[in-house]
Amino acid sequence: MNIKPYTLSLLKTITLTLLTTTLYAQTKPSRTHIGLIYPLSSNGKHAPLDSNTFSLNLIGGVSAAEDGFTLAGVTNVIHDTSKGVQIAGFSNHIGQKAEGVRVAGFMNLSGESKGASVAGFLNKAADMKGAQVAGFMNLAKNTDGFQLAGFMNKAKNTSSQIAGFMNIAKKVKGVQVAAFLNVADSSDYPIGFINLIKNGEKSLAITVDDNLTTLLSFRSGGRILYGILGIGYNLKNKKEIYAAEAGLGAHVYTSQAFRLNIELAGLTLKDFKAGEYFKSSIRILPAFKINPHLEIFGGPTFNYVNTNTEEGRNLTEKFISKWESKNGNRLQGIYAGYTAGVQYIF
Repeated sequence: MNIKPYTLSLLKTITLTLLTTTLYAQTKPSRTHIGLIYPLSSNGKHAPLDSNTFSLNLIGGVSAAEDGFTLAGVTNVIHDTSKGVQIAGFSNHIGQKAEGVRVAGFMNLSGESKGASVAGFLNKAADMKGAQVAGFMNLAKNTDGFQLAGFMNKAKNTSSQIAGFMNIAKKVKGVQVAAFLNVADSSDYPIGFINLIKNGEKSLAITVDDNLTTLLSFRSGGRILYGILGIGYNLKNKKEIYAAEAGLGAHVYTSQAFRLNIELAGLTLKDFKAGEYFKSSIRILPAFKINPHLEIFGGPTFNYVNTNTEEGRNLTEKFISKWESKNGNRLQGIYAGYTAGVQYIF
């Protein structure tokens, strides 16, 4: 029996099988990636071409895609897409789409982002659906969700923004909350002391209240909510004469010539020496437009007063209710008063 043809056939089969297996091994995804830093890892120099479901790198990891859990002591660099959870001591870099949760000690950078991005300093994405939470700043073009930052948020179109200092956007569907400044083309519900809304309203007002505190106030906001900042002078006191106010207002009803505003405001009187006077007020203010730019308003106020000065005690004669501290040096009280004014709208 001639076994040579069978031997040659068997060798060909084995060779083809080995080649096929080798080629498959070069193109199949790597399921686990463990290393120190590129290329010192289980995926070696081919790491930028591999897709993983689990990656653990003591310093930094590089891959084409991640679909699972990724952890690095310093940074994760993912050239294409990521799904699942990515955690890095310093930064996550995702070239295209990121889905899931990204946590970084300093920053997260991605193309399209879906899910949550949490960073100690900065989150930046092209389009974001979900949440961006950063210690300093969030940047995105279009967001469907919310941005929360210690200092600033910036987006083109967004649902909601909350910042420790300022928010910047084009169109805002929900609320903008900032400790100081909101900027937008369209935002109906800005909550901040200054709100520069392109399709909103800004005004300068001169007001006087029942204590003869006269203020020059700047009101700014959107179609519904607006902020209040003012400085002025008390004409009744001799020492605590310098006044400052800050607050939030709402247009609860609006027609062509009449509207009803409700304001929450805090006011302080100072002589920049000793003593303090603080008043928080709820104001119900009907307003009448004389022309498109000039408006007069006035109405009742309900006030809470907290003072430790003699002049502060004497500003209000009749209280609905009042009480003093045990040592008698501080007066607190609730009383009804009024505020009236005129404002120029621009």
